[in-house]
Amino acid sequence: MAFENPSRDEIKNILQNANTIAVVGLSEKPDRTSYMVSEAMQNKGYRIIPVNPNADHILGEKCYPSLKDIPEPVDIVNVFRRSEYCAEVAREAAEIGAKVIWLQLGIRSDEVAQIAEEHGMTAIMDRCIKVEDSVLFPNGRNNH
Repeated sequence: MAFENPSRDEIKNILQNANTIAVVGLSEKPDRTSYMVSEAMQNKGYRIIPVNPNADHILGEKCYPSLKDIPEPVDIVNVFRRSEYCAEVAREAAEIGAKVIWLQLGIRSDEVAQIAEEHGMTAIMDRCIKVEDSVLFPNGRNNH
């Protein structure tokens, strides 16, 4: 069966209940999309955990080389990597018990959809988490 993203209501519920977002491929360069999206989400009250083996801190948060190195539970794994790297990230997300694997705009992977389904994770693909949050919570999550 072809992959379909969750409904808007389901995405709203996911974002409403999420606190911690691990961002794989978060750049320390402020002009990169991953940085701008993560900074916006941080400003909206989400805890951002950067996953970047080449940096110590991004957006004031300690970086981790991989998802497995994060010492606390993660609700959403937001992925800013090319599609050929996403299945590996999805497997790691399943290992750490993440509830959602979110591939950014322009990224899709049938393998990720399959891994998510096998491990009871929700997959969201080819959507920008910042755009979804802005549309669903124009005044912020706590003011709806």
